Amino acid sequence: MAAGIRRYHVWLIVLALAVVVASAVTTVNAAETPRRGGILLAVIGADPPSLDPHQESTFATLQLVAPLYSTLLQTDPYDYPKIIGDAASEWKISPDGLTYTFKIRPGIKFHDGSRLTAVDVKATYDKLLFPPKGTRSIRQNSYSSVTTVEAPDASTVVFKLKFPSASLLLNLASPWNVIYPKKYLDKDPNYFMKNVMGSGPFKFKSYTPGASFEGERNPDYFVKDRPYLDGYKFFISTETSVRAAAIRSGRAYIEFRDLPGAEVETIKKQLGDKISVQEVSATGWWGIALNNTIKPFTDVRVRKALTLGLDRYTGGRVLLPLTGLRDVGGLMRPGTEWALPPVELEKLPGFGRDQENNRAEARRLLAEAGYPHGFKLVLKNRNVKLPYQDFAVFAIQEWKKIGVEAENRPLETAAWFADGRDTGNFEAIVNPGVEYMDDPDIILDRYVFGDPGNWGRINDPVVGDLYSRQARAIHPAERKKAVLDLQKHVLDNAYYLPGLWWTRRVVHWTKVKNYVAPPNHYSNQKLQDVWLAED
Repeated sequence: MAAGIRRYHVWLIVLALAVVVASAVTTVNAAETPRRGGILLAVIGADPPSLDPHQESTFATLQLVAPLYSTLLQTDPYDYPKIIGDAASEWKISPDGLTYTFKIRPGIKFHDGSRLTAVDVKATYDKLLFPPKGTRSIRQNSYSSVTTVEAPDASTVVFKLKFPSASLLLNLASPWNVIYPKKYLDKDPNYFMKNVMGSGPFKFKSYTPGASFEGERNPDYFVKDRPYLDGYKFFISTETSVRAAAIRSGRAYIEFRDLPGAEVETIKKQLGDKISVQEVSATGWWGIALNNTIKPFTDVRVRKALTLGLDRYTGGRVLLPLTGLRDVGGLMRPGTEWALPPVELEKLPGFGRDQENNRAEARRLLAEAGYPHGFKLVLKNRNVKLPYQDFAVFAIQEWKKIGVEAENRPLETAAWFADGRDTGNFEAIVNPGVEYMDDPDIILDRYVFGDPGNWGRINDPVVGDLYSRQARAIHPAERKKAVLDLQKHVLDNAYYLPGLWWTRRVVHWTKVKNYVAPPNHYSNQKLQDVWLAED
């Protein structure tokens, strides 16, 4: 064991040394000279429930405000999942893996002219780790290893851990963990739900709910000669056809999230080489949360019947051109080191390839549970067509084949979050997960009791124990076993019904330069290196 711990600590130190030399100043294509000026015009598919990334988990918040803020670390825009600095210029990890020390770059200013210091970073992480009453911290469980955050001087931040964490640097690179000025948090920890005050490459200009959101160039940004753009503007519409039309007409240059395959092909056919499409396998999936606290979903037989009723393999073929949903997988992205191997996945309810057998077993379980003729339920959903509505239609059609009648009930984004995350006012609800990194700490906390991401109100101590074990694991093999066991336990009990993993297609005019699409629509959204070529 001692040798294993030493190897683990060596790994931590090597990782730290590997990233400590990385600069926050990213590079551009050497073959082209960046052009200054211009407004990046984009479209986005929803209004944000609030403007505070600490308390939200939707692209509708982060894409709008990410360019306005700095984070401690960030993923390299050109080399996912490499970690580089943002507000931090360098860092080191102690030999025992229990102390992380960061140096804050000098000269960073908030948009009100005040200086960003270690005190602001500490206040930000205190809010995230120990949320004040009346606030929420969506990702608090990801920092279970951290005991305290200290600011011994204006340029130094120290994180103290109670056990070594293989994921801490990845979590500290979260694009959601934007740095707030302490003085505003002291005044009101919920101040940033409706207000913006950051230190990013752009400053807030205007927001008209349901219409547009604008940022303008920050002339005092700490990265020399950045940003290239004069500003950015998002046009807001929940209608996929409206967003696609905006791209076709040139009213907007980019849709950072996704468009259906049919719309993509139409745009390419009309605009030819004026358009580029970046397609990546995404760190995101669409699935359904069942309210595990109410009948009939307290009965594992009913939950298993519902997951057995979904023909995911056919769904991937049918939904890909419509939605980008394609890959069948468990709770971690297929093809990654943390994914359940297909041979193991196919032993679990709903993942066997004989769908007629699956449906027969689903009907048997429903009858055994007292529903020989099925039952009715309401499937709440977000009123965003891509891919929410199409995915819901697929699930409803599949459930009908086992006698379950489901009504699709779309909700505005804020109401969808309120019913799903905040109050549990639902029977079943379309509940996707899109994360900024392929890491178990980040993705699997949503199945732990008490976590804000646990919409299904799953309350199983086995899940909590396995999550804790993987987070604390010293040996990579030990961690992987706990991650696989957690997935098997959740899926075997059908606490949550994963549907399909997503393929992201970013459509943009070729004059949008130096944007590389990562496997999610959260990372690489600061836009500091993006520039516009001449028409």
